[in-house]
Amino acid sequence: MSNVTVFDTIKALEEIPSYSKHEQFVQGIIHAIEAKIISKGDPLPSINVLIKELGFARETIMRGYRELKNRGIVEAKRRLGYFVANEATDQSLKVALLMFLFDSFQEQFYRNFRNELGNKVHIDVFFHHGNITMFETMIDMIKGKYGAYVIAPIPHPKTRMLLQGLPERKLVLFDRFEPVGLKSSYITQEFEQSTYRVLAELAPTIKTFDQLVFFHTTESFDPIEIIRSYRKFAKDFDVKAKIVPEYKKGSVKKGHVYFTLNNAEIWQILKDCETKGLSPGKDIGILSCNDELLKEIIGGGITTYSTDFSLMGIRAAQAVVQKETVHELIPTLLYRRKSL
Repeated sequence: MSNVTVFDTIKALEEIPSYSKHEQFVQGIIHAIEAKIISKGDPLPSINVLIKELGFARETIMRGYRELKNRGIVEAKRRLGYFVANEATDQSLKVALLMFLFDSFQEQFYRNFRNELGNKVHIDVFFHHGNITMFETMIDMIKGKYGAYVIAPIPHPKTRMLLQGLPERKLVLFDRFEPVGLKSSYITQEFEQSTYRVLAELAPTIKTFDQLVFFHTTESFDPIEIIRSYRKFAKDFDVKAKIVPEYKKGSVKKGHVYFTLNNAEIWQILKDCETKGLSPGKDIGILSCNDELLKEIIGGGITTYSTDFSLMGIRAAQAVVQKETVHELIPTLLYRRKSL
């Protein structure tokens, strides 16, 4: 690579009067990549060298490199300088998407997030699986390398501190809320009040059964707010209720309402109902969280309450593209079906 040649591609754009110095610098680097003068992995001139060769202000060059970094075209390596990171120069932004895991409702989020951003935005997807060590490792790995950070946070004492290490205006939280700063965005759901409201609405039906059973373990990702609401509801409405760690195969019992956030437990309960000749909605009740197409159909329909993950994905993408601070709670709705 010849630095003079790179300088020439930048200087050549002086002939375009509509270009600012910033645009001249950014487009000059892009033209050098497109002309194969520089390629992925090649080093780029330092800021001091560019000031000397071009006569541009330091802030102009730094702002130009920031834009190229945000678009994923250039990367900065500590103590080594700037390098070409990507030869796909038509992309407008590089986004880090850090999710819990890729289940059905996270897929709804991703599909709509991806579609709303469009083809010119590059997305790198990571999964933390609710593990704080993995979460911290991934935050350190992506820090300073992206134009936007879209993250599903973990409810953990270290989470806030870790997130505050990212640029506040480039941070968009989704799914669960974490108080990071007023300049960061969030598009999240609410668990405690919505769970209580749903259970209260279902109370007349629930009270026609003998007992309400909630499957929950402390190792699960179940929000603690749901457990608090469940206990408060049982007390306020004088409902016989209990929490057990998991559903055991073959243990379905007539007169019970089963509340679970685990889809595998729902499928097993339905299978056991078929074996024992029990009818969901009549002999037993089932309540689930996070709606999806299969729950509309299986077992005659499973009653769920859910936020709209498709809408959440769209809103998160809009926050990234528009670069405006957004604070939004996506409503949680009850979908009553045959099972309860």
